[in-house]
Amino acid sequence: MTRTSIMRTITQTNSPSLSGLLGLTLAFTSVHALAQVQTEQQTQTAQQIDAAQPAPQSADTSQPAPDQGQTSPSLIETKAALSPTTPLPAKPAAVKDKKGKQEYTGPNTVVELPPTPMLDAEGKQQQDPDGKLMFNPPVRQQRDKKGHPLFDAQNKPVMQTKTELGYDETGKKLHPPKEKAPKLVSVSISRGTLTVDGMTGKAALNYEIKDLKYVYIYVPGVGTTIISNDPFPGAVEQKRAFDDKTLTVTVGDHVLQLASDNRLLGKAPESAYVLVDRSFLVPTKFPVVGYGPIRVAPYAWPGSKENAVLTGAVDAPPLPADLRPTPLLQPCPAGQMRTAGPAVLPGQNAAPRPCVSIASVQATATYAKQAALSMGNTQASK
Repeated sequence: MTRTSIMRTITQTNSPSLSGLLGLTLAFTSVHALAQVQTEQQTQTAQQIDAAQPAPQSADTSQPAPDQGQTSPSLIETKAALSPTTPLPAKPAAVKDKKGKQEYTGPNTVVELPPTPMLDAEGKQQQDPDGKLMFNPPVRQQRDKKGHPLFDAQNKPVMQTKTELGYDETGKKLHPPKEKAPKLVSVSISRGTLTVDGMTGKAALNYEIKDLKYVYIYVPGVGTTIISNDPFPGAVEQKRAFDDKTLTVTVGDHVLQLASDNRLLGKAPESAYVLVDRSFLVPTKFPVVGYGPIRVAPYAWPGSKENAVLTGAVDAPPLPADLRPTPLLQPCPAGQMRTAGPAVLPGQNAAPRPCVSIASVQATATYAKQAALSMGNTQASK
């Protein structure tokens, strides 16, 4: 209904009523509001179309003219393209753990080297007081601050050392245990002489004992005497046995004395603890001296070092072969040891025992152990 029709209706009506006037007023207001809404929608549509169209570019004769049959997008398509609810493609996210950190994909098992034999000055494997072979503790690979196995630039495992242990599985720094170093009793026997009832049994003894545990003296017809400066099972105390440069003990009716050019222990006399093993025999007709950490047969009989030549002294005639001690073997180079074999006692002709690689000895021992296990399983299956 237009404004002209409304005016014509008012003119034709001779006696307007109150209700008629109100109806006309409402009709006029509705028409005016509808016109404003249509005008605003047309204005917004025109602005959206202008924003969607690309900016005019300079004419280029090299570009082909647009196809005449191609039509411009409709208004509905343009409004759909401009809708803010259209989702955008998401970027692929990196693989991360629950805390948002990059996940570790390397190895989690640390490398552990097998225990190596504990060697003495001659390159032989040491034994504990009960005669069991002694090994160094196994060496393990370090861990980094995140608890992962540590490798160097060449991708080789970084092993633990005495001062650097790395970290544990939770990334906590490991510190070397503060252990109090054990008190060592070092004894130096230089140009030593062993006498039995005043008769010389061995001479030219030269031992550098880093930590005194036991001294062994074998005398034919008497047996093997085990001597220590500390008590041990079965030993009997003999007072004032260590006295300056001499060690004197009594075994039955015999007196054994070991003398040295150097003081053996302290200035004051000290007791010795003595045990006699009469069942163990050494295949020699002359007394012998040994030392070591073992208190069970066959004990330990290391060789003696060469004594230094005294300057200005007259050379004495050479000692008889039976009075001379067995010479000490030269130590093996680093990473090598002497092959294991039966104990060689004084007076026995021992086969040469050259130094070999520790790794080869371990490989041979592992193969022998596996072969023994396989043979045992085969016998059990039968």
